[in-house]
Amino acid sequence: MSNQTNDVASSELNRRLHSNIIGEGKPFVILHGFLGMSDNWKTLGTQFTELGFQVHLIDQRNHGRSFHDPVFNYEVLAEDLKDYCNSYGLKDIVLLGHSMGGKTAMLFATEYPELVSKLIIADISPRFYPVHHDAILNGLYALDFNVIKSRGQADTALSKYVSDVGTRMFLLKNLYWIEKGILALRINIEVLKNEVEEVGEALPSYATFGKDTLFLRGDRSEYVGVGDEHIINNHFSKAVIVTIANAGHWLHAENPKDFYEAVKVFVNS
Repeated sequence: MSNQTNDVASSELNRRLHSNIIGEGKPFVILHGFLGMSDNWKTLGTQFTELGFQVHLIDQRNHGRSFHDPVFNYEVLAEDLKDYCNSYGLKDIVLLGHSMGGKTAMLFATEYPELVSKLIIADISPRFYPVHHDAILNGLYALDFNVIKSRGQADTALSKYVSDVGTRMFLLKNLYWIEKGILALRINIEVLKNEVEEVGEALPSYATFGKDTLFLRGDRSEYVGVGDEHIINNHFSKAVIVTIANAGHWLHAENPKDFYEAVKVFVNS
C-alpha cells in the first residue's frame, strides 16, 4: 500500500509543469508560445519581479522541461495550469501568455476567472488560425541526431527548411545534451507535429472574461489585425489593445523596452 501511494505521488510530481520561480510578491504567471520555453522570458520575468511580483516562468506540456504527453489541446493546457496553481496555492494571479500561451491564458481566464486578476495576451487573437508551421516542424522532425553532433551541424540541417537565422536561433534553443556527444530536442516534436492543428483552434464562442485585459500586438505582425478587435471585445469586455512599435510576432524579444513599459502601466493601473 505504501509503495502504491509513493508511486502515485511520484507520478503526479512528474506531471507537474516545470517552472522557474523568481522574486517575491503577487503571483505573475507567464506562458511561452509554440515551440518556445520558459527561458525565453527570463530577462523580462526578472524585470517584472522589480514591480513587486513573484514571477512563474512555466514550460507548457511537450515543451521545455515539462512532461511529454500524446494529448495536446487547449483544454488540457488550461487544466495543466489549473493543477499548477493548485499545487502552489496561487490565486489572484496576473496571467501573461504569448501566441499559443496566449490562447491557453485566454481559455484559462474564461474557465477560472476567480483565479485571474488581470490578463495580458501577446500577439494572438481568440480567432482560428490555419496551420502555418509546416516547414519549421518538418525541419525539426528531420534532424537526425545519430549524424548531427553539434549545434552548428543542427543549424546547417535546419537551414534547408528555415532560411531566417533569427527563427533558427529561437528553435535551436530547444537543443540539449542528453549526455556527452548526444544531442536531442526538449520539445516533443512528434506530438507537436501530429497535433499542430490544435494550436490554431479558436476560443469557444461562449467563453468570456470580464476583468481587465491587455492585448499587445506588434506593428509588423499579421497575427492581430483591425478585424480582430471586434472578436476580442466579444470575449473580453474590458480589453485594451496596444500596438508595440518596431516589432513583429515576437514583440517581447524584438522590442522588450516598450513591451515592458506597456505591461508596467497596465499592472500598475
